Amino acid sequence: MNIVLFEPEIPQNTGNIARTCAATNTRLHLIKPFGFLIDDKYLKRAGLDYWDKLNVAVYENFEEFLVKNIDASIYMATTKALNTYVEVKYSMNDYIMFGKESAGIPEEILVEYPKNSIRIPMLEDIRSLNLASSVGIVLYEALRQNNFEGLENRGNLHRLSW
Repeated sequence: MNIVLFEPEIPQNTGNIARTCAATNTRLHLIKPFGFLIDDKYLKRAGLDYWDKLNVAVYENFEEFLVKNIDASIYMATTKALNTYVEVKYSMNDYIMFGKESAGIPEEILVEYPKNSIRIPMLEDIRSLNLASSVGIVLYEALRQNNFEGLENRGNLHRLSW
């Protein structure tokens, strides 16, 4: 599975998403420009000590991302989509792209992906959910559809037994 962040602005969101990606063996793709430095202390703190377990790629712009991922099946997460995130069938090689916190994915990009644009249902007068929360919601649905392939189901307590 692949998560793509288009021009992320808030380091804590990106750090939180990085941690989720590390925990699910999901590749994280970051498209510049960022609203922070890649060595930002808040970014590192939100990702805790999982940075060495993260598979991450950084791109200068969306065009470079497309060139380096030429056969990518991309779903665009946006509040403007007609389809909800549960109405599609994800494969483990899919890419799910999320836009920057202040503006989302530009409409110039979205119009190229009308059938692959997805949304999380919410009240009409709410502008959007938190980026890290949105990634978690959609990523775990995609993983669920693929029977959490490659993820361990532990269920063990730390000190006691069930």
